[in-house]
Amino acid sequence: MRFPDFLLFPFALIYGGITAFRNHLFDAGLKRSQAFEVPTIVVGNLAVGGTGKTPFVEFLIKHLSPGLSLGVLSRGYGRKTSGFRIADETVGPEDIGDEPFQVYSKFKSQVQVAVGEERILAIPMMLAAANGLQAILLDDAYQHRYLKADGYILLTTFEKPFYKDHLLPMGRLREGRKNANRADAVVVTKCPNTISQEEKDLMTTKIKCFTRKETPVFFAGLNYGRPYPLQNGDRGLGKNLILVTGIVDPKPILNELTKNHQVLEVISFPDHHRYAEKDMQSIRRICDKFRDKKPAIITTEKDAVKLRDERLLKILQHLPVFILPVAVAMDKKDADDLLYRVHEIIKTKNTGVEK
Repeated sequence: MRFPDFLLFPFALIYGGITAFRNHLFDAGLKRSQAFEVPTIVVGNLAVGGTGKTPFVEFLIKHLSPGLSLGVLSRGYGRKTSGFRIADETVGPEDIGDEPFQVYSKFKSQVQVAVGEERILAIPMMLAAANGLQAILLDDAYQHRYLKADGYILLTTFEKPFYKDHLLPMGRLREGRKNANRADAVVVTKCPNTISQEEKDLMTTKIKCFTRKETPVFFAGLNYGRPYPLQNGDRGLGKNLILVTGIVDPKPILNELTKNHQVLEVISFPDHHRYAEKDMQSIRRICDKFRDKKPAIITTEKDAVKLRDERLLKILQHLPVFILPVAVAMDKKDADDLLYRVHEIIKTKNTGVEK
């Protein structure tokens, strides 16, 4: 235990007691959870951010939406609005949040995207707005116990699995490790390409100390696509890059970029950072410092939805800005097994057959 942890331990103990008592009230039926006729699948985590929920939700949309009328519901963290909103052509990231806007921008007609802090109020509104929804994916609702979902997919990272983490404020856990027992599947995300079967077996054993015996554990990495320009007319990417991010952990992206490029500078803002003109001016000054190397700016899809603001782009004019796309990469056997389980949950609920 690090020295600062001694100071934080009492606060983590209090926080853990509060969350444990709250979960006990739901488990004992003293607080009620509400189920819905439409199948609901929660994608969440025990930790605060950084587990790759959005790429995983996009993975599910990609594989489920061709045969299903699908909805995605998120809280809409970081938005300037409140209450229930449905994504359409009139909204931006400030209206519904970074990740929901990213999902909407990618899939649009394939899925209904909505945001709402109170999920049990938002779900009926989604159903009223779009007749015939056959399933709803809930992004980051693992701790939303007022909802009784039909399936829970728990994400945890390879580098910082929940069983190595601690409760806030000592660590990043929002609730105790034992609450992994609510999961119907656990996915270890951001795995390196070199992960061995021995590492998978060891992690599976440690994860199953906290889950139900029958809960499967899957492994997923990240597949980075070819960078594409934020604006039309940007010159080629080139060798030298300046990485700009507003995410929890830019390390995986940095590791990917350094395989084929020279990253001259990493400009890292807090997660869900709302970019301002002063940020763009700071980025421009750093680019000017490396002018002789002709660097290109590269950023994430999550950040790009905010950088498309005309006021911000004007400051970065004549500087090439590129977006690095990312998607979940899973072994075919794991992917098929996980998707089969999700399909079964949806089919069982829609046909009224008991699980």
